[in-house]
Amino acid sequence: MAMKMQNSSSEPETTASDAPDAHTFSDVQETAAMGGRVHLLQPKVGYRAGLDATLLASSLGLQAGERALEAGCGVGAALLQAAVRYPETQLIGVERAPDALALAQQNILANQLSARVQVRSLDIRNPFSSLGLAPFDAAFANPPYFDDESTLRAPHPARRDAWIAEGGLEVWTHFLLKAVKEGGRITLIHRADRLADILSLLSTKAGSFRIRPIQPFADAPAKRVLVRAVKTGKAPLVLLPALVLRTRDPDGDTAHAKALARGETALGWDEG
Repeated sequence: MAMKMQNSSSEPETTASDAPDAHTFSDVQETAAMGGRVHLLQPKVGYRAGLDATLLASSLGLQAGERALEAGCGVGAALLQAAVRYPETQLIGVERAPDALALAQQNILANQLSARVQVRSLDIRNPFSSLGLAPFDAAFANPPYFDDESTLRAPHPARRDAWIAEGGLEVWTHFLLKAVKEGGRITLIHRADRLADILSLLSTKAGSFRIRPIQPFADAPAKRVLVRAVKTGKAPLVLLPALVLRTRDPDGDTAHAKALARGETALGWDEG
């Protein structure tokens, strides 16, 4: 990279010559996020990042000078949207799938963010310490939504890493807790029916939970939750008003959801 991450002098620099050739992937297409401010090459077949990545990036609330890490960054959808939203920060993503990692490197270069963003090859079942980095101010993830392959129809092989959490949520929460310093923030987006598990796993080392349900419609149960925790935090849990994504009328997405998708607003963690 043109510039190393702050507080991480042991990190190797990455240059354009390290990125994959544009013709390495024959079955990809370009997609846009944040109203065209972020461009992503994604596989045509298999898992494709979408709204969850946008909501996750919009909820981070990073401050100038902070360092943040994404576990399981895939092709960089949330990572790059976070970098554009928070221009005075340094970000690093870790990803175990070589093809996704190569696309993430290419996307970083295509969006001209190599001065502040980098990705590393790492399976999060390995310890955070193996990265050789100081703990971060914030860590975030969109973990695979299923722990047990026997509980659902087998996904397409190209989607397996994104759908199946080997080792379960415990592996993800353990890694994220190790990745942040005391007082550091952890942000997750996941299935609403896993909320109790998320809180139980994170509460071993974190607290000050804030939870925002995400409802497809105002009259429908939440299908997703955004969860914010603070390492060693002690404040009471706060359940925030739900984000409603769509209306039942022909207009489709709510005004708030549209503004979030375009990067015009953010999801805060205030009680209002």
